[in-house]
Amino acid sequence: MNQTADAVDRIFSEESRPVLATLIRLLGDFDLAEDALQDAFTAALETWPKNGLPTSPGAWLTTTARRKAIDRLRHLRIVEATRSELALSLRLDREACDSHYELEVSPVSDDQLRLIFTCCHPALSREAQVALTLRTLGGLSTAEIARAFLVSDATIAQRIARAKQKIARACIPYEIPDRESLAPRLDAVLSVLYLVFNEGYLATSYEHLVRRDLVADALRLARGLAALLPNEPEPVGLLALMLLHDSRREARVSDEGDLVLLEKQDRNKWNRPQIGEGVRLIERALRMRRPGPYQIQGAIAAVHAEASTAADTDWRQIAILYDQLLGYERTPVIELNRAVAVSFAVSPVEGLSLLEDIERSGALEQYAPLHLARADMLCRLGRNDEAFECYERALPFVPNEQVRRFIEQRLHREKTAEANVGHQTGTKSPSGANPV
Repeated sequence: MNQTADAVDRIFSEESRPVLATLIRLLGDFDLAEDALQDAFTAALETWPKNGLPTSPGAWLTTTARRKAIDRLRHLRIVEATRSELALSLRLDREACDSHYELEVSPVSDDQLRLIFTCCHPALSREAQVALTLRTLGGLSTAEIARAFLVSDATIAQRIARAKQKIARACIPYEIPDRESLAPRLDAVLSVLYLVFNEGYLATSYEHLVRRDLVADALRLARGLAALLPNEPEPVGLLALMLLHDSRREARVSDEGDLVLLEKQDRNKWNRPQIGEGVRLIERALRMRRPGPYQIQGAIAAVHAEASTAADTDWRQIAILYDQLLGYERTPVIELNRAVAVSFAVSPVEGLSLLEDIERSGALEQYAPLHLARADMLCRLGRNDEAFECYERALPFVPNEQVRRFIEQRLHREKTAEANVGHQTGTKSPSGANPV
């Protein structure tokens, strides 16, 4: 029984998002699809221990969920149903009785791509697009999305509910739009795909650093988008960016489960074939001579990936690329990343000067990487007491357990070293600190 329950958990992680996308296409209703999927997994827990796992779990779940949806709609027909619900129920009934209808409906690979274009329809606000996509395609809970965007659970729940209602009221089609209608949605689709990837690459609320399921989903969708639009450079650039970041996955966590910083990573663990693919994709995108932010970020990732050691990193080139990126998106986070690059390319003093401009705006006060970047620059200047304060300032704003543990270990080491020095000399003295 335990083995079957474990298998259901694994299958839920692997199949729930593609199955949900297919159900939304079949049923045309987000809430009905989500309820039916939960009913199907409940049925799986009851049936699979007795009958064994099906050959195609995704197809079994899709078919079972569809039948559960029909049962729900039949109940609504008895109680109180809208005209559209009755029409949908009758259509599904006819299909179920049609001998030519294939009952074992497998999730379609394009369904998630269709769904993301639906979620990113221009009729929805950007906040609603992001929340709905992270919920349906990313599989994040309302609480996880709320923590990621520093808002209340109720705010996110309201955004998601309103987005679903708007899609239903406006009869927004569940499809990949034609090329004329594609442009207004492409930027949003790229942005949301990258958000899904980032949530997997550095999970905001998760015991592990990486959510491999989200990374895999984002990569698969990015590949599908790049294949759909081979002459559009930005989808190609986004795919390259994801591949290059993900290529470092195995080196980002030690055997003990601790975070390993970029400069300390064992580069022999980096996925070289994946790096090669990412670099080729960036070169292909740049040859189209229509640069954009994802191509530039991909180029930055390529500079890091191609350096054989941390000391070989071409920080001047990275700083130049961040200057170019600011021409497309002048955000505090990009300015922070540029300041870090300048701190290595020129000096920590210059980097700290740039950080002061960002800090005065107050936009990143609750953004842990700002405080960690400042701590690193201060450490390199030997100003360890000030760096210590920055680590402590970052701690309340770090939801990921591994990153939090990294900072706590750093603080513990510095406190221990400081106490030892004070005991030996009779005075308090700052300890040395490694760069973040």
